[in-house]
This record gives sequence, structure tokens and C-alpha cells, in this order.
Amino acid sequence: MPAARVLPVDELVARARALAEAGPRQLLGIAGAPGAGKSTLAERVVAAVGPTARLVPMDGFHLAQSELQRLGRADRKGAVDTFDANGYVSLLRRLRRLEPTSVWAPAFRRDLEEPIAGAIEVPPEVRLVVTEGNYLLLPDFPWEEVRTLLHEAWFLDLDVELRLRRLTARHVAYGRSPEQARAWAMGSDEANATLVVGTADRADLVVRLAEPPPG
Repeated sequence: MPAARVLPVDELVARARALAEAGPRQLLGIAGAPGAGKSTLAERVVAAVGPTARLVPMDGFHLAQSELQRLGRADRKGAVDTFDANGYVSLLRRLRRLEPTSVWAPAFRRDLEEPIAGAIEVPPEVRLVVTEGNYLLLPDFPWEEVRTLLHEAWFLDLDVELRLRRLTARHVAYGRSPEQARAWAMGSDEANATLVVGTADRADLVVRLAEPPPG
């Protein structure tokens, strides 16, 4: 993986603001391994930029739990083949071309463990769309088109031990026992992380936060 630059969030916010001013609508992608802090960083950037920014996470394109069970993939939810990649690419195309009416995106509800359609409105006046997820930089079909649709892509790096602690705590918070949480973090999540880290060289910026969230 390319060497990461250590930057404060304020500098990343300034970079996102400059990107938003570069055209009619810009798409910023934040990739990284599970537990790296992508969603937290994306939320902070969008909040700082203000009403002309929207967060549209990749996680809204999780397959429904019933479909994962039918396909025999429920025990590795979060793996690359447990998402509707073509649907995600199609949404990014619509967001990039700046349609004259609102575009509605899905969101993932962790309390339900299900995606919810039409949960995020992106009106025409939005000038910066921030999307985050594990697989934004994959070079394989159909994911490879994601990178071509992003005006800028960041890869967020984090110390492995801290990332695993954060993942384990997240799984416990959503109902798994500490033993189950650790097994999931070290198993399915870590397999996904290995795949994702190999895509970091496709980012415009590989970054570590100067003040990462606590583990």
C-alpha cells in the first residue's frame, strides 16, 4: 500500500470544499477497510461543508437479508458479492450527471440489518456528493466503473489493532456476543480488509487521520 499522509480532519474538509467549488457537482469517494472510520470521516466532511453536500453510502446497496440467506451468503454479509454493485454504479451515474429533479438513494439501517430504499434525497442544488464504502476502488467488473465516476477518491488507513478493536466493539453494540464479534472481525471482516487494502494505490490520496477516533 502507498505510504499514508497524516492529516487533520480540517485539512480534509478544506480539500472537500475546494472540490465542491470545482464544478456543477463533484463526487468524492472515501474507501478503506472495514472499521477504518470511513463513515465517521464522511459524516464530518458533509456536516462541515453544509447543505450543499450529501452523504450517499455504498452500504445502501447491501442485498436484503432474505436474499443473502437464499444465496447462502448470510454468514459473510459485507463481502463483495453481498452488494448490488450494478445498482450502486447506476446511482453514481445519475448523481454525476446532475439531473433536474431529486435523486433518491437507499440507506442501510444497522438496527434492522436491512437496506431501505428512497431514504436519502439528493436535490439538484447539492454540489458535493460524498460516498463511502469498502469497495469503491476495486478494479473488477462492475466495480471498476465506480472509480471512473468519482472526481476524487481517498483511501482511509488505520492501525490494524485499533481497527479490529473498533470492529469488535461495533459488532457487540449491534447484538453479537464478544466472542462472536471477535470471530466476525477476525474472519469475514478481515478477509474483506485484505481485498480492500490492495486497492489503495487507485486512490488520489491515502490518508491517516492525525486524531483517529478512539478504539
